[in-house]
Amino acid sequence: METTAVYPGSFDPITNGHLSLVKRGLLIFDKIIVAIAENPDKKPVFTANERLEMTKQAILETISEADRVEVDIFKGLLVNYVQKKGANIILRGLRAVSDFDYELQLALMNRRLNRNIQSVFLMTDFKWLFLSSTIVKEAARLGGNVEGLVPDIVYHKLQEKFRKTI
Repeated sequence: METTAVYPGSFDPITNGHLSLVKRGLLIFDKIIVAIAENPDKKPVFTANERLEMTKQAILETISEADRVEVDIFKGLLVNYVQKKGANIILRGLRAVSDFDYELQLALMNRRLNRNIQSVFLMTDFKWLFLSSTIVKEAARLGGNVEGLVPDIVYHKLQEKFRKTI
């Protein structure tokens, strides 16, 4: 039986920490669906379609088993999406205790909404412990060099995006 995990997030933008988690997840699961959340309450820097394309390209360029990774956009309740995709696992990364508090709340709510869906947490590689999309965007917006923290495609897209606003 094939095990499929859904790795949800805004991925605004995808970072090397996210890609590291996908690679490590592939050691455990047969397939991973990177599910880009389209949340109307958030104000992302990149559109859902821009995030989709950057994520697809980053995965193709950095993950040797990219054929085992699907990238998709979803709206609405995560548990409904996971069920629709025929999966029963939500994959999440943890960086610090503060992440755990938030992720535990989400996992418990998801478990209440659908008891057949399990949350699995992987610790972030030490190298990426400090990294978040928010920190990357803020540094890039202020002219900081985020090369090496994000895939090349994302680095160039951030430069384009913020060159226009400075």
